[in-house]
Amino acid sequence: MAPARLLSSITLLLALAAAIAPGPAGAATSPMPILQLPLNGLLPQFVGAPATPQGFYAPEPPRHPFMAANGDSEIHVDGYQSDTNQISGPLGRGLQVLSTEVNADCASVAFDRQGRIVSVCVGISGPRLYLFDPHSLATLASFPLPVRAVSPKILNPFQDFGSGGYFYLDNEDRMVIPTTDHHVYVIAETAGSGGPGFALQHDYDLSRLIPASDEITSALPDWSGRLWVESFDGKLVTLDPATGSTHLLDLHEETENSFAVDETGGVYVVSIAALYRLDARPDGTPRVSWREVYPNSGIHEPGQVDAGSGTTPTVQGSYVTITDNANPLDIVVYRRAVRIRGSRRVCVQPIFSKDQSADENSLIGDGNVMIAENNYGYTGPVATEHGGRTAPGIERVDINSDGSGCHVVWLNLSERIPTVVSKLSLASGLVYTYTKDDSSPLDPWYFTALDVRTGRSVYKQLAGAGLGYNNNYAPVTIGPDGSAYIGVIGGLVEVRDATPPNVPLATPPAPGPTARRLRLGLSVRRLHGGAVRVSLTGTLGAVRSVTFIAPGYRATLRGRPFAIVLSRRALARGSVRVRAIVVLRGGVRRTLVRTLRGREAKPDR
Repeated sequence: MAPARLLSSITLLLALAAAIAPGPAGAATSPMPILQLPLNGLLPQFVGAPATPQGFYAPEPPRHPFMAANGDSEIHVDGYQSDTNQISGPLGRGLQVLSTEVNADCASVAFDRQGRIVSVCVGISGPRLYLFDPHSLATLASFPLPVRAVSPKILNPFQDFGSGGYFYLDNEDRMVIPTTDHHVYVIAETAGSGGPGFALQHDYDLSRLIPASDEITSALPDWSGRLWVESFDGKLVTLDPATGSTHLLDLHEETENSFAVDETGGVYVVSIAALYRLDARPDGTPRVSWREVYPNSGIHEPGQVDAGSGTTPTVQGSYVTITDNANPLDIVVYRRAVRIRGSRRVCVQPIFSKDQSADENSLIGDGNVMIAENNYGYTGPVATEHGGRTAPGIERVDINSDGSGCHVVWLNLSERIPTVVSKLSLASGLVYTYTKDDSSPLDPWYFTALDVRTGRSVYKQLAGAGLGYNNNYAPVTIGPDGSAYIGVIGGLVEVRDATPPNVPLATPPAPGPTARRLRLGLSVRRLHGGAVRVSLTGTLGAVRSVTFIAPGYRATLRGRPFAIVLSRRALARGSVRVRAIVVLRGGVRRTLVRTLRGREAKPDR
């Protein structure tokens, strides 16, 4: 890295930090736009075309009884950490962009019962809790949190997510926030003649359990209301909010991501070495229900915090999913139940390219769909300064409908996503992300929408240019009215349609041959010369497309006849497994498998 580039970046960071001072609690402050250089038409404002919403159905995770409603509660949308919203985000119709500069990165965004934005914004001077107006981005109130010290564990401060990077809004509209001094604050909103404000309601001191050399990464409740607190060094503390009693489990492994919780009591934690399911004993003591070591190259890839998984685990259906730290990176799917028959690991699916893959963000995961982004090359804000870019890629992988494995659906290599927590809207059928793929020295950042079915880029809206608009691991968050919010180094950006989208929620596929009386099969016919024809048979009117996969062969057919021919040479290697991934009208998937015996080309019965 050139010293001049580093110096210019630090100078701009200090300028941002000195630009404004936070307003006092309870005093509304008009927003000041985030600083950027005059663009004078040098960059395209909008690329693509407005989207036509196409609902994409997936089951909604159950609402956590001790958290705010799904979509309002925390950075990853819900207790499952699905990063999936039921409602629509912006469709690209007359987009408007607003910003507010608070000289800090608003890394997590939640919404109170009045639809106002609650965020912990982390800056050079430390973290601070904010209440913003969702339409104007005016600061309605703020509350100082303990000052952040330089972490002895994480040398790069731009990859330190602890003590404010993760917080959640509970079922009583209170903020539950881990602090830098190893406490957990419970902060309530107040109302008075001077306007809204904040008040500390509970202060749980965990400093006797988590030493000064460590830091709290995240805190979430399990389904019984017991609070689980995780530290970077792998300590798991359970806390009874009513009595204050605590129990400790030490994994002795780094845990730099947040964790997922489910309705069965499971708590899913990924460390630098393994994925865990934890449960609480009757007295609240945490115990390991199972532990699975994931593939790991041992290399600390640029873009990730350490030489381990960069994802918060995602619960989806009967599975829990992560990315590993292999080279290239894999999506790994496990069965989440405490007791199972057979292998716990369902599949390991390579994604992106060897020596060019890293992911420091949770998967988008709902139903059988998983979406991963490539963060390879991001080592901090300087990596994307002066035209700098990261490796491209966002990829969708689906779990086979019969649970037999998983498969790639699409790969988009035209977009570069340095660090954002992307989101899926089921109502619009769009994946919302934040990209920097232009090598211009003006460093433009774009709010970008992709089609979840195809991976195609639908539209891009310029959010801003320069360091202040770098999100640095903060998420895209979809608000209750369909606006999108992006935390950035300078503060918070809002992107919204001129008129809020009025899009119905996605609904399950209608009953019919897709859901009842459906008969599908694979027939095998030997042809002259030893070749074999494999055909889909049955209720073909319900079929949208078929992807046939065999060793050295892959083809997707979108019309009848749904059939392929395998040559005698292809069958000469012995037993050959042919798989057909059938996409039905309505989006439901079925996977069929037949095995052929070499030169005889006769199907096994």
